[in-house]
Amino acid sequence: MARRLLFIYNDPSAPEALLGEVFTEQGFDIDILNVVPADRLDDPAVDVVFPDPTDYDVVVPLGSRWSVHDEALLSTWVGAEMQFLRDAQAAGVGVLGVCFGGQLIAQALGGSVSRSPSPEVGWYEVSSTTPDFISSGPWFEWHFDRWTVPPGAVEVARSSAASQAFTMGRTLALQFHPELNAALLELWIEEDRDNEVERAGADVEKLRADTAAQRDATADRVRTLVSGFLDRVGQPVAHARPS
Repeated sequence: MARRLLFIYNDPSAPEALLGEVFTEQGFDIDILNVVPADRLDDPAVDVVFPDPTDYDVVVPLGSRWSVHDEALLSTWVGAEMQFLRDAQAAGVGVLGVCFGGQLIAQALGGSVSRSPSPEVGWYEVSSTTPDFISSGPWFEWHFDRWTVPPGAVEVARSSAASQAFTMGRTLALQFHPELNAALLELWIEEDRDNEVERAGADVEKLRADTAAQRDATADRVRTLVSGFLDRVGQPVAHARPS
């Protein structure tokens, strides 16, 4: 039976991009769950029914423009997704959270998420305790919140401003964006109507130039990251699933 993976689109402008290519190379069949549809961006407090996590070998909650501690969202889909991730983690399903998705994992497993005094937008080096798994980067960042590591989790990477990765069982949470490619960057720049790039002290043209310069090296780093995730924390376990 082919291995199955679910990408969770918490925001229609935050797709899997490069991560989708790498997991497909690894032989996964890909499903996508859209959480907030494009016509609800101004009213994102939607109710969502999440699937049985044991239908999948790996689930990947992706990024979002919203905050995981938004009260209106906590009472709707964020709360439901946190329970979905707890159920996945408890069942031994591989979970890989990206930025907002990583923050969801942190909050769901007993950590906290709050506004960061030092937002990160751009390419940053990180300090990694497992450089053969998560390299020192540079990795792309676009976040204004940060987490505290949940009890029992092991931090495996951080920057000067925030924790960048932790593991817990078969779960890996990432603060940075390994999926970022040039097309995705252009989408985020186009939709940056709140001037987040400027507020973070970044420069659009430098983001473009750095992303182009990092293209090939990023693809290699992401392949190493995904292989390490599957080998160390995301190795699928047997679940009873319909054939």
